[in-house]
Amino acid sequence: MTALVTGGSGSGKSAWAEDLLRALCPGPKYYLAAMPAQGPEAQARIARHRRMRSGKGFRTLECADGLTGLSIPEGASVLLEDLSNLAADLMFAADPPADCAHALWDQLSGLLDRCTNVVVVSNEIFSDGIGYGPEMEAYLALLGGLNVRLARRADLAVEVVCGLPLVLKGDVPCSMPS
Repeated sequence: MTALVTGGSGSGKSAWAEDLLRALCPGPKYYLAAMPAQGPEAQARIARHRRMRSGKGFRTLECADGLTGLSIPEGASVLLEDLSNLAADLMFAADPPADCAHALWDQLSGLLDRCTNVVVVSNEIFSDGIGYGPEMEAYLALLGGLNVRLARRADLAVEVVCGLPLVLKGDVPCSMPS
């Protein structure tokens, strides 16, 4: 199963995505962490996420540099936290690829093709009311395009608002904890 879970900052999307993958897969799970620990705010968020998933059967793999070369077995169940950071990490790298959208989609498709369950978390940054400058337009286009492609390919697309899942596509295939 492939699921896209979006939501604004602090919406509860990460917790909901973790619960979804845990309900889908009681066995070993991989948590692909894409946020680089740059600065105190990022370090605090990373620490909070580590506490949230402690004891839940996740094996964490840091992937701020991308999904290529990760040691994930065929048929694994993974949670990618999150596509927004992964896109920013690649796009604003010292030596970004000429076509970030193509490079990221290739990496993501490879993950989807080899894993049984993939839950991807992505930020909903398009309705937050913040005006972004021209330097961010390319990033917004990149993330928006990836979200659209992933939602089309996904079995389930959910936006989490105030901790509540709004199912946009598909059906939640398992019993979720309340």
